[in-house]
Amino acid sequence: MGGLGPIGLVLMIDLRFLREQPDVVRASQRARGEDPALVDALLEADAARRAAVANADSLRAEQKALGRKVGKASPDERPNLLAHGQELSAKVKEAEAAEHAANAELDVAQRALSNVVQDGAPAGGEDDFILLETVGSAPEFDFAPKDHLELGESLGLIDMERGAKVSGARFYFLTGYGALLQLGLLQLAVQRATANGFTMMIPPVLVRPEVMAGTGFLGQHAAEIYRLEEDDLYLVGTSEVPLAGYHSGEILDLSAGPKRYAGWSSCFRREAGSYGKDTRGIIRVHQFDKVEMFVYCKPEDADAEHRRLLGWEREMLAALEVPYRVIDVAAGDLGSSAARKFDCEAWVPTQQTYRELTSTSNCTTFQARRLSVRYRDENGKPQIAATLNGTLATTRWIVALLENHQRADGSVRVPEALVPFVGKEILEPV
Repeated sequence: MGGLGPIGLVLMIDLRFLREQPDVVRASQRARGEDPALVDALLEADAARRAAVANADSLRAEQKALGRKVGKASPDERPNLLAHGQELSAKVKEAEAAEHAANAELDVAQRALSNVVQDGAPAGGEDDFILLETVGSAPEFDFAPKDHLELGESLGLIDMERGAKVSGARFYFLTGYGALLQLGLLQLAVQRATANGFTMMIPPVLVRPEVMAGTGFLGQHAAEIYRLEEDDLYLVGTSEVPLAGYHSGEILDLSAGPKRYAGWSSCFRREAGSYGKDTRGIIRVHQFDKVEMFVYCKPEDADAEHRRLLGWEREMLAALEVPYRVIDVAAGDLGSSAARKFDCEAWVPTQQTYRELTSTSNCTTFQARRLSVRYRDENGKPQIAATLNGTLATTRWIVALLENHQRADGSVRVPEALVPFVGKEILEPV
């Protein structure tokens, strides 16, 4: 393999699919609204790299054979052979430099391509999703409903003004029962996750560049990520990132089934490009907390696992007692690492629309290939694992909770499942 390490070997497996079915990858690019010409650029880079590897391997073999000849040569033959050896050594160095450059160009070309969209995912952009199911009915109020921020302020739950004073726009304080609501949501998610076999994790929220890149977040969404330049570290926007890196470079034992982790972390997003959108309240903010499910499994188990993640999300939304819908997200609205994504969107009365509360993505082998996460098949041969992720609770849920459970007197009913954590059945104006 021309001196490639384990990650290079893993990349070759993906390239084999590209060589055999380039039209499938081109169709995926078109479905996403991305450039299919990137497929041809990658094929060219792949061919150039293979040629460079073959040339370097050939010269190294010639150099090795010459070394054996020198050892057996007579005194008269040796000077010419040594001179030829010096020429050959220079050629090997040039070939190895060309091989290194070809590997780098291949890596750049490969990272430019998003994951191959799964069959059945709708093509198009943000508005081209397929509605799978609507659960519950929108509440009917005999009064003018307040939005989540007005409720949050009157109930003493949210303080945007002081959040901006301390940290700037799109920051906030959750105060009093607002803090307890969030902690209750996350703790309920923790209980549900552990009951379903997830290992709870509190991961680091600063990660190395290779981990952030390996998960696919340094592509089209790179502008949303906070970077600490002096330390060359990134703040994560989801614990999916550190959990994906947790087993990087490892061979997992998946013989007993998928490995499931649930990460509780603070998350950070610059929200670049969203200026002027959802500036009111806590729908789109720079910092929030979240419990995120993350799974490593065999590729053939990924579709079934994806449905399980969606099912666990739905159970949490049922506990929150809010109306919601499930959508099959269109290819053009997928992140670069996702091959398929289902969102659960809760009804927000004052906006008269549904807003995303959960997402669950099947990333197939895309992330694991980049991060060199493998498992052994029944024959003991290493294969690429699949990864999946899904939201189990996050700060934004407070928006749907407050608006859907508000009452005419300005109070808000706490869903029964959260009462033990919050300590009250009704939140009343301060």
